[in-house]
Amino acid sequence: MSLTIEPMTVAEVDAERAALVALLRDAVESGASVGFLPPLGDAEAVSYWATVAAGLREGSRVVLAARDDELGLVGSAQLELAMRANARHRAEVSKVMVHRRARRRGVGRALMLALDDHARRLGRTTLILDTRQGDPSEGLYRTAGWTFAGAIPAYARSATGALDATALYYKLLDPAPLSGPPRADTPGPSRPPSRGVPGR
Repeated sequence: MSLTIEPMTVAEVDAERAALVALLRDAVESGASVGFLPPLGDAEAVSYWATVAAGLREGSRVVLAARDDELGLVGSAQLELAMRANARHRAEVSKVMVHRRARRRGVGRALMLALDDHARRLGRTTLILDTRQGDPSEGLYRTAGWTFAGAIPAYARSATGALDATALYYKLLDPAPLSGPPRADTPGPSRPPSRGVPGR
């Protein structure tokens, strides 16, 4: 597959709401630990993406979309940017989703590497995430350079009603290299350049 990963604007999130809802629903129905339980209703899914668009609008979130020329939107991932004065070097990775029709083709790893790039550009060098302990996603995070920090038992309820443990991971990034001395009058890019990633 030919994969392109790029950040979404508020307008794109609004315009592609149906595809994003379908992606979220596919993740929930396939058992992914993304904060929702099946069955996921339209109203709940639409409300969630409206919240994401609001975060984009206020500058507290980055949303990446993974697209294939033939399959369209096949994945997404987010950076939730810490906004407090003592935390603006941090971001949380969340909602890493790959549609079932595109799994095991390198999409998840490509999204994780793209998140690293965008975090560096924004000066976010301490990244954190959590996932259900024992999920296949743990293998992805470990091979992408993430470090297991520990687990919290009985953290999130599953579709069966059981309380599952969550695994906490972190990744420390090297700062992005400066091409020259910083200038106070030079605004940052409103949208980082797109990144094409060959699928596997």
